[in-house]
Amino acid sequence: MIAHGKDVKVFAGNSNKTLAEGICKRLNLNLGNSIATAFSDGEISISINEPVRGSDVFIVQSTCSPVNNNLMELLIMIDAMRRASAGRITAVMPYFGYGRQDRKAKSRDPISAKLVANLITEAGADRVLTMDLHANQIQGFFDIPVDNLRGGTIFANYFKSIFGEGNEKLIVVSPDVGSVARARKFSHKLGVGLAIVDKRREKANSSEVMNIIGDVRGKTVILLDDMVDTAGSLCGAAKALVEIGGAKEVFACASHGVLSGPAIDRINESYIKELILLDTIPYLSAKSCDKIKYISVDKLFAEAITRIYEEVSISSLFD
Repeated sequence: MIAHGKDVKVFAGNSNKTLAEGICKRLNLNLGNSIATAFSDGEISISINEPVRGSDVFIVQSTCSPVNNNLMELLIMIDAMRRASAGRITAVMPYFGYGRQDRKAKSRDPISAKLVANLITEAGADRVLTMDLHANQIQGFFDIPVDNLRGGTIFANYFKSIFGEGNEKLIVVSPDVGSVARARKFSHKLGVGLAIVDKRREKANSSEVMNIIGDVRGKTVILLDDMVDTAGSLCGAAKALVEIGGAKEVFACASHGVLSGPAIDRINESYIKELILLDTIPYLSAKSCDKIKYISVDKLFAEAITRIYEEVSISSLFD
């Protein structure tokens, strides 16, 4: 029995309509008729141009750049759906912005991830569907269900198609200590070993590589991270792996390609042979980089939406 929503409707803000259309294609649905614009002073204006009463509504919106505009679009769309008597509202956030501010690292720091969680809940969302949160504990910031999908399986399938499984010449590397758990699971999927880049972060968006824990000499390395912002950490790790560790070649993968500031130039000039990203954040074609390849997550999100609507378990999708 389906407990919420007489039918499925998928809507999207302006952040990632290409992904939303891909999800709808997988679901054999038309993207919901809505318009997100702004008044002359910058205030967000949302128009929902079809009935949603009693429907199971999914709003696809990554809170990527421009972060604040996309976040407000999501909040106002949720409010509009709630006031239009939607049966259930799910915020589908392939990329969850403000996820890096998940704790007080020093005195008087905000915990912005908790604030955003409160805003989404208060706006009227009934549940959240996202991918590779920067920190798993962010799920606990919500008082509503949160499904946190994993990109590791997608990457594992991609690299298995190239290198096979259990390749002794291959090794997975965590770019920092904080990503070890994610990298360990990924290495198990590939059946290979694990190494760690130990680094000291002196200030935001910069890092100093200190040591490599593990033997990468002569091996093909796969760096795994949850996001690539300015690419300083990732490119620095790749440099250390080659120049200090003696790695043969470096591949990299990350779920979220923020790619701000000097990221593209750094990637072009780095030791990274290929960077695989998921399309949780749309790629700007103006930022050309032949090393970057995208894999779509539309199939995974479409399957999750189907299972949520049918009220069946989605736990198998996490594996």
